[in-house]
Amino acid sequence: MTEIINTTGRRKTAVARAYLKQGSGNVMINNKPLDDYFKDRDYQAKAINALTVTDNLDKLDVKVRVYGGGLSGQVGAVSLAIARAVVAYDENTRSALRGAELLTRDPRMVERKKYGQKKARKRFQFSKR
Repeated sequence: MTEIINTTGRRKTAVARAYLKQGSGNVMINNKPLDDYFKDRDYQAKAINALTVTDNLDKLDVKVRVYGGGLSGQVGAVSLAIARAVVAYDENTRSALRGAELLTRDPRMVERKKYGQKKARKRFQFSKR
């Protein structure tokens, strides 16, 4: 099977497109190896957590294009995209990924700044006189 599975993941303002196919466990993000793109070990582990949970780390090749947001948002987007791709590859992994909370899209976004205020919730200092 040389079918390529294409899925999308989002987190904050980051968007990731994951392309998954059978292979030897090669993970590329924006044409860089995983450990070159995400230097932090925690970020690396979180990004490929879906492959680790389903024991597909050495069976599938993943290529990801990610843009927007910062590193934290990009890691979440990559994680969700890979998890969705693994489910599309093998539907039997859905319960394991659902149990590890990897298929839930985190809806939290930055609150917009309001006029007449310093930030979204912070006000200017009140002066009585």
